[in-house]
Amino acid sequence: MTLRPYWHGYIKLSLVSLPVNIYAALNRSRQISLHEIYRPTNQRVHHQNVVDGEPIDREDIVKGYEVEKGEYVIIEPEEIKKLKIPSSETLEITQFVGIDSIDPIYYETIYFVAPDGEKAEEAFVVIREALRQTNKMGLGQLAISGRERLCALKPCGSGMILQTLRYEDEIRESDPYFKDIDEKVDKDQLDLAKELIKRKTSAFKPDKFHDHYREALQELIDAKLENRKPEKIIEDKPSAKVINLMDALRKSLKESDKKNSTQDKSKNSLKKKSAKRRKAG
Repeated sequence: MTLRPYWHGYIKLSLVSLPVNIYAALNRSRQISLHEIYRPTNQRVHHQNVVDGEPIDREDIVKGYEVEKGEYVIIEPEEIKKLKIPSSETLEITQFVGIDSIDPIYYETIYFVAPDGEKAEEAFVVIREALRQTNKMGLGQLAISGRERLCALKPCGSGMILQTLRYEDEIRESDPYFKDIDEKVDKDQLDLAKELIKRKTSAFKPDKFHDHYREALQELIDAKLENRKPEKIIEDKPSAKVINLMDALRKSLKESDKKNSTQDKSKNSLKKKSAKRRKAG
């Protein structure tokens, strides 16, 4: 399979220029696309470009910036193409920061970064390992998708990833949403909550999580194609409502104990069965 890069250019670090290809890391094909259908005829709805109710040709459509209501500055496609800035072809690393020093609220889209050709591999590997061993990531700006984006470059396995970041003025101030929240905390409740977190802490395994909505939607589609009723999704029913937070935390800890005990018994049972099979063999 031929991999088509999303962007091709250079990563520049001081006097070192490294040719790279950037690829989309997100698998969009996993999404289920639904179309608008005209119910009476079961035909797909198509949207048409119109002005004052009259259809217009696509080649007559240009971009425009609204100055006042109904008044626009027209920007031609050729003018946009001529907006060449250094970051259109080069991602210059201007700063390094700790790998965990940026608040996740700033993170946006992820891309894979690979060297463009064998000659670029040596410099690529050096930069990758330098970032890994210093526990740093590089920051720079790159013009993609119609705007210049702030980016973070960091190691990932035998390659690197580029993650676009939001600018500060893109994030809303949190004070209006959080200012009325009481900062006082009950120590006993806090201790119980910390214990609950401790018991439920484990390594992150992404394959353990599934998009249940997508699975339910796919099951609905399959059922309609096969002219049957969709299988019911078994939901975990919430336990009886507990008004008192302290009681709720204690109950959660007890349920956690029961769950851990059940899992331990299941593991021991599997070990015994496995041991019996080995003896029988």
